[in-house]
Amino acid sequence: MSAPGAAAGGGRSGTAAEWGGFEDNMQGGGSAVIDMENMDDTSGSSFEDMGEMHQRMKEEEEEEEGEAGAAEEEDGEFLGMKGLRGQLGRQVADQMWQVGKRQASKAFSLYANIDILRPYFDVEPVQVRARLLESMIPVKMINFPQKIAGELYGPLMLVFTLVAILLHGMKTSDTIIREGTLMGTAIGTCFGYWLGVSSFIYFLAYLCNAQITMVQMLSLLGYGLFGHCITLFVTYNIHFHSLFYIFWLGVGGLSTLRMVAVLVSRTVGHTQRLILCGTLAALHMLFLLYLHFAYHKVVEGILDTLEGPNMPPFQRVARDIPVVSNAVLNTTAKAIALTL
Repeated sequence: MSAPGAAAGGGRSGTAAEWGGFEDNMQGGGSAVIDMENMDDTSGSSFEDMGEMHQRMKEEEEEEEGEAGAAEEEDGEFLGMKGLRGQLGRQVADQMWQVGKRQASKAFSLYANIDILRPYFDVEPVQVRARLLESMIPVKMINFPQKIAGELYGPLMLVFTLVAILLHGMKTSDTIIREGTLMGTAIGTCFGYWLGVSSFIYFLAYLCNAQITMVQMLSLLGYGLFGHCITLFVTYNIHFHSLFYIFWLGVGGLSTLRMVAVLVSRTVGHTQRLILCGTLAALHMLFLLYLHFAYHKVVEGILDTLEGPNMPPFQRVARDIPVVSNAVLNTTAKAIALTL
């Protein structure tokens, strides 16, 4: 019994000795067992570390994709806002362009638009005739402003009538215009007086605090030319200076007094009335004198003044030659023959 036990004991010890030598060789001479505790975490040889690295890389990729998606969304929103702002800017620019274009077209078509001038020429012939007669009748009413017609049809027709009468006077007086034409001179003279004096009196009325507008001033002065038309039409065809002075004081004076009465009723203050009405009366009466003496047969009046009204015209008178008898002629011829 002891032998097998001993043999078994000897076998175990031998095996232990063999395994012990193997262990010594493994530990001492270069162990083949990997010590996991002594491994470096960054060596990458651990499966757990590889899994963690893979998870980290996956998370980083997902974060990068998320950031890229967010950046694209932000870019899209930015581009969308930019595009919206661009569209709004273009719409605002188009609207401003259209508004400016409409305003410019209205400004350019202001003088060509007939509807603007229609109220100033919408008048009946009966009204024009009544206003022509009223322009020769002064009305003494100072407490209340006298009514002035705010239309330009009658004054414009009177100005054209004055142009025709002045042109007739130029042709009958053999007026020579070195620069321009007779028609241009007549139109420039009449329209220049109407527009120029109206503007000047309106400016003076503004300084004197008179209640009158530019259209009313044009209408008042235009109807005031009715007396000028009558005076010049008569005196251009009947060449008497005394007749002209009668019409100048009578007809021209009545039309001037009518305008003065209207301005007096619309002006406050004696000094303002004197300045305004005196200026208008002087200009209106002097203009009629200018039209008469500048485009009339003044030469005939000067010759009549120099020669005198009763002086006969100069004529040639033939002298009478006495008749000589034939006997006297024969005696004279014989005496001359004997002498020779």
